[in-house]
Amino acid sequence: MDDVDWDFLNSLHPDVAGKILTCLDDPGDIVRASSVSRAWREFVIANGVCKHLCLKLFPQLSGIARVVDTTNTQHQKRSDVGCSRSAELEEFTKEHRVFASLARGLTSSGVGECLSEAICASSTDNYPEEGVHNTLEPRDRIGRRASYWSSSGQSNPEVPERLTYKLISDFCVITQINVQPFQAFFQASSPIYSAKAVRFRMGYRVLPDDEEEEVDFSNGHGGSSFAGEQFVWTYTSEEFPMSQENCIQNFKLPEPVLCIGGIVQIELLGRVQRQEMDGLFYMCMAYVQVLGHSLAPVFSVNPLEPNGKFLLMFNPQAEFSTPPSVREEPYEITVTPEMVQRHVRGWEQILNMLRGTLGVEVYDSEDEHHDSDDDMAEDFVA
Repeated sequence: MDDVDWDFLNSLHPDVAGKILTCLDDPGDIVRASSVSRAWREFVIANGVCKHLCLKLFPQLSGIARVVDTTNTQHQKRSDVGCSRSAELEEFTKEHRVFASLARGLTSSGVGECLSEAICASSTDNYPEEGVHNTLEPRDRIGRRASYWSSSGQSNPEVPERLTYKLISDFCVITQINVQPFQAFFQASSPIYSAKAVRFRMGYRVLPDDEEEEVDFSNGHGGSSFAGEQFVWTYTSEEFPMSQENCIQNFKLPEPVLCIGGIVQIELLGRVQRQEMDGLFYMCMAYVQVLGHSLAPVFSVNPLEPNGKFLLMFNPQAEFSTPPSVREEPYEITVTPEMVQRHVRGWEQILNMLRGTLGVEVYDSEDEHHDSDDDMAEDFVA
């Protein structure tokens, strides 16, 4: 029987084929599908499969008003000569390249520190000695001086506090936030001024029409007056209970969160420690860390409107920045079952080599991930 060149994609209704391909949730799978044939590639491009994946991963990307290729600003005008279908396919191809790169960045497994600077605190007891900028330092003592942020004292333990920070870029995927309460070793009984619970917000800053771009929040006091007026929060987490312990406390988000705008706020809810000196309740934090990865310099946002619409700036000549390494101190290394299994496989491979049984193949679960990255890289070539 002769071989029949049969393509099931051509046998399906376009809507059905589109629904099948939009079920793919890995950028590497989409690249492989587009590599089957020219017809498959054109179908993937024309139906915006990569864009659909990005919106499925992070629905807030629906705020993209337009994509701007920063390396092609001088060649925006397209020749009117030629078939309108080919011109349309060319535009779809450009958009496909942008969202294929974006999907790769969104699904990156890299994790590093994402905080850039402290903007303000809702209150500060003694500024600048106890300012929020101290929470960027992982050590709670610098020499003989304590390093921490302290709220003002309150007679009502339910009064919350807010710490607001700027991320390393306006486009970050956040996976975990760590907070360490401060233990006042210089006070009697060394009390720990933690909170009962913590909640996280992410969003962007909105400037009034009559205000210039540069806003000085360096006094560190902040206050609720501008916290609600200057920022728009697009994500609010659940409440996480906090322990009254002098250790780094890890709060892993249920799902990665795309922060468009580069602003993170930590809400401290409920005071637990009264200061013996004045009988008031305080909150004190020694260290704050936000973990994730940035999509800069390949992508940036400009401008970000109050309604959430923005231009997505695309720089295809850049490479995704490597996240800064996570400091080991004051953390304890958490040994996961996957780490143990990989360690055991490594020793098994060494033992097999010593025994002369080199035919044993050891499977690394990351091999497929690396292959996906290589395949995806081919799709970024102009």
